[in-house]
Amino acid sequence: MTGTDQASPPALRPATPPDPARHRRPRLSWVFVVGRHIGRAAIATGRATQRWALRPSGRFALPALALAALLAVAGSAGGYLVPATAPNQPLPVPSGGAQDTDPAQAGGPQLGVPTEPDPTDTSLPGMTDVPTEGPTAPAQPQDALVGWAGPLSTTLSIPIVALQAYGYAQLSEQQSEPACHLTWTTLAGIGKVESNHGRANGAELLSSGKAVPPIIGLPLDGNGNRAKITDTDHGQYDGDSVYDRAVGPMQFVPSTWNRYQVDADQDGTADPNDINDAALAAANYLCAGGRDLSKPGDWWAAILSYNALQSYAENVFTAANDYGIHSRGVI
Repeated sequence: MTGTDQASPPALRPATPPDPARHRRPRLSWVFVVGRHIGRAAIATGRATQRWALRPSGRFALPALALAALLAVAGSAGGYLVPATAPNQPLPVPSGGAQDTDPAQAGGPQLGVPTEPDPTDTSLPGMTDVPTEGPTAPAQPQDALVGWAGPLSTTLSIPIVALQAYGYAQLSEQQSEPACHLTWTTLAGIGKVESNHGRANGAELLSSGKAVPPIIGLPLDGNGNRAKITDTDHGQYDGDSVYDRAVGPMQFVPSTWNRYQVDADQDGTADPNDINDAALAAANYLCAGGRDLSKPGDWWAAILSYNALQSYAENVFTAANDYGIHSRGVI
């Protein structure tokens, strides 16, 4: 800046006599003053943002910022609304089964719960309706549900023995953990994703509930999005003495199976390859910690604790929701 460019000092102005009317005007409140400054700042920011948006970086970043703002507003307003009778927007989980995952770290988005079976359907008998002694007692308690499971098996393309296992697990959980509100459709959703209801790798379910041949997952060696879990069962369940593998129709990791195993069909053995035992063990696992699966947060946390990938939880939701919709009115 040269000397000739320097501004000359301002000329002195004569003092203006005070205006008596000025003292009669109400003073602006501090709220109005602050608001005026905020408004000016917002206008300036808007103009700057408009100029930035015309740049290459702005053209890509601005839509993302707008979307983030909309999601933040929707979340603060109460979460995402989901139709009760249609699948939620998918979350996008690896096959590997009930892995030891901290449910608090696996909470999914609040997308609602799957459509439940018809609540007015009374064809699923209660546990007190199942005889345990005498000539009419079934070979295993799940067999008492054959009349309920038969029509559904055809409609849903689920083996009847698998449906009996899921239904029995629901009834059992209603007695032991009534506040959990577990439905058989959630178990069926897991069974569908994990092993196609005991039919993965060419296996089939016997009338006893056992999958033949046994369903053994890939080694949990840390590859292919799989967890890394070194051997915990000395190969007792999975035949692998180096890494654990998920086992059975519900794909339990051996360490988790040892914690939740149960002899649901009362044949004297708790077997992860028996869908009767595996379904009830899965029900106990999902309801652990006082979860209420009628609440979206608890439902998603339970499924993601079973296998902590969002795509897995989405697939389970879709399957469970479809079973809930298509089972209504069958019986």
